[in-house]
Amino acid sequence: MTIEIDILNGDASWPITEPLHQAVWGPHVVADKPWAHVKWDNAHLRVLLETPEDGLVCHVGVYFRTVTWNGQKVHAGGIGGVCTREDRRGRGYATMAIDAAVHTMRANEAVRFALLFCEPHNFAFYESRSWLPFKGEVYCEQPEGRIRFDYMAPYVFNIVRAPTLGTIDLCGLPW
Repeated sequence: MTIEIDILNGDASWPITEPLHQAVWGPHVVADKPWAHVKWDNAHLRVLLETPEDGLVCHVGVYFRTVTWNGQKVHAGGIGGVCTREDRRGRGYATMAIDAAVHTMRANEAVRFALLFCEPHNFAFYESRSWLPFKGEVYCEQPEGRIRFDYMAPYVFNIVRAPTLGTIDLCGLPW
């Protein structure tokens, strides 16, 4: 089987990604989630995984931002909007796409660590891929102002250093 991985501009590739994203994370799925009202940032880049047989099967959004950790500015990468077609899960597609996203972040030499947010049912998935729980507080911007973001659990990935305690301010919308 041939698998093609593309890393494309976030805004330009949204029309390609939107049908998959709506199928996995559409309003019918998120309506009862505690984070359904959250305003999310748009991905800067998108990892798209396609097969000739199935077309687009997996997406991972990639983000780059200067955040603060314990009051110090640090350049962080992030992943968000991870989704795999329901009928193609369990084949390693998300792992491949996340690995490509981390590789992309490593190529940006300024990135010190990566950050994602996930629900409890995904903790084991990320932990088995070397993501570490962040045990501190995370803040972000929302239309109503700065808030503590505690709707999902933060996980960090060691690029140069992986902070697991303290306070991270995303200095913008969450991803």
